[in-house]
Amino acid sequence: MRLKDKICIVTGAAQGIGLATAAKFAAEGAVVIVCDVKPAAIDAAVTHCVQAGGRAEGHVVDVTDRAQVDAMVAAVKARHGRIDVLVNNAGITKDARLVKMTEAQFDAVIDVNLRGVFHCAQAVAETMSAQGGGVILNASSVVGIYGNFGQTNYAASKFGVIGFTKTWSRELGPKGVRVNAVAPGFVETPILSTIPEKVLDHMREQVPLHRLGKAEEIANVYAFLASDEASYVNGAVIEVSGGMTV
Repeated sequence: MRLKDKICIVTGAAQGIGLATAAKFAAEGAVVIVCDVKPAAIDAAVTHCVQAGGRAEGHVVDVTDRAQVDAMVAAVKARHGRIDVLVNNAGITKDARLVKMTEAQFDAVIDVNLRGVFHCAQAVAETMSAQGGGVILNASSVVGIYGNFGQTNYAASKFGVIGFTKTWSRELGPKGVRVNAVAPGFVETPILSTIPEKVLDHMREQVPLHRLGKAEEIANVYAFLASDEASYVNGAVIEVSGGMTV
């Protein structure tokens, strides 16, 4: 098991890619710290991780609330003595064209997708540095590389996450802390549940593999990057899109 006994925090872990990542980490032997804003969904995710053969515990955490983030990190450190991996997965969308986007829509996405990533990474950085190693994995997107119609706020946040990744890999690398980002393409998650089938068909046509990705396929990449198998991967942005940008 590649992550045996590693203490791994996953934000936004109650559904979609976050849930798949939590379950994959559990199956790889990690102790998974399931963080989300929905208590009932957290409980279900913890159960899912245990069923996958691992160990897990849940924490209600709004990543935009620094006090909540700090309290969770302190509790994890007090209980387990260390923090080995942080997956900054929590994220939201509130799409609109530039001329229609409200400040509230812009601020909400930036607050979760960018400020939340900053909060969580800063909260674990000192612990990881002091223990001489750790891994921070940030969720970007192909939208954070190429942009996308109607996603000014989301694109800005995901471009920003790449900037975080490049900067932190330089700052924390000398301390033994690796920082990388994953940039998924179109993935079958609850976020797509409201999209008409005709639009989904068009999305599939843009991918050379002619299908959408599965959350588990993104989780597999996170598991590799979190493991010692990726010990010389630092500051990278791994695109997992089925070749949609080729």
